[in-house]
Amino acid sequence: MRLFARLALVLAGLMPSVVFAAPVADAATLAAVKSCVPAQPCAAKLPVRVVVVTMFEIGKDTGDKPGEFQLWKERRHLTETLPFPQGWHDLAYDPETGVLAIVTGMGSIKSATAALALGLDDRLDLSRAYWLVAGIAGIDPEDASVGSAAWARYLIDGDIAHEIDAREIPKDWTSGYFALHSKGPMDKTPLEPVNGEMFELNPALQEWAFALTKDMVLPDDPGIAEARKAFKGYPNAQKPPFVLKGDNLAAMTFWHGAKMTQWANDWTRFWTRGKGEFVTSAMEETGTFQSIEYLAKVGRADRNRVLVLRAASNFTMPPPGIDPASYLLSENQGYAGMTAALESLYSVGGKVVDEIVAHWDRYGPAPPK
Repeated sequence: MRLFARLALVLAGLMPSVVFAAPVADAATLAAVKSCVPAQPCAAKLPVRVVVVTMFEIGKDTGDKPGEFQLWKERRHLTETLPFPQGWHDLAYDPETGVLAIVTGMGSIKSATAALALGLDDRLDLSRAYWLVAGIAGIDPEDASVGSAAWARYLIDGDIAHEIDAREIPKDWTSGYFALHSKGPMDKTPLEPVNGEMFELNPALQEWAFALTKDMVLPDDPGIAEARKAFKGYPNAQKPPFVLKGDNLAAMTFWHGAKMTQWANDWTRFWTRGKGEFVTSAMEETGTFQSIEYLAKVGRADRNRVLVLRAASNFTMPPPGIDPASYLLSENQGYAGMTAALESLYSVGGKVVDEIVAHWDRYGPAPPK
């Protein structure tokens, strides 16, 4: 887009006020890449500075009720579509800034395969790209409120395990779900996460992103303000949305309730050896990051340039006095904090994207420390 047109969008509040420079990808490179066949060799390469990883979209990509992808597509001027038949959804790219967005599909299987397919796509140069996973989540009311956004250091997988039906567990067990190769839920002997049970992100990058965004005022609305009043005894749940640091547990099952939230806290402490703090629940992170680790081994990605931001669309348990089954079923009709969470993801994540794109001379050579 021409400079004056982008400036007009900035003045209208539809684009971030970043420093403008020459396009990251010129017209000739873009045309050459678009002539290449997906998943086939391509002589031209689109330089990518930031990959925004989203997991789902609702309906159309623009102009209707948004999912995780739509705000990035519309507000970041990601107008160049790259066919991506080897994944869930076509890619969107801005040649001016080098920002690329992907929709992986929901669940760790789709996220892992999409991330791997993206990294192996010969049309893209992702060797120095930052990856920003930006998705909605459940949140532990002990830690934060709906609409809040949490930067993760640890990614914990909740699927690799032994399980006994809850109706058949021994009376002295705290759960019927316990770590693979352990001797039961009471066995706290540390295990190595050799099967992808836990990953640690670059802590310096997490701290940098948190420091950049921690004082931001996040969107609030009367609906979530009223809903959080019910969480008496949970002071963090009753606060307006805020930015925090907190770790993510990814599991393909949409679990809910106070007992499951306690399990998530215990599971996080077990796999991080007490260093992590469960804050958000989702489905995809461990799959996405596993693929990035594989890509890093062949120079297609940098594992130290990965950020995970999850914003709360709902709580992981009901307020006091409400049974978890009815609360979960009511949430399934539409997350109370969906709009606030999506706006938080975009504003918080967008500030980091702005900083990286505007100061590529600083962040391109090496991640911030």
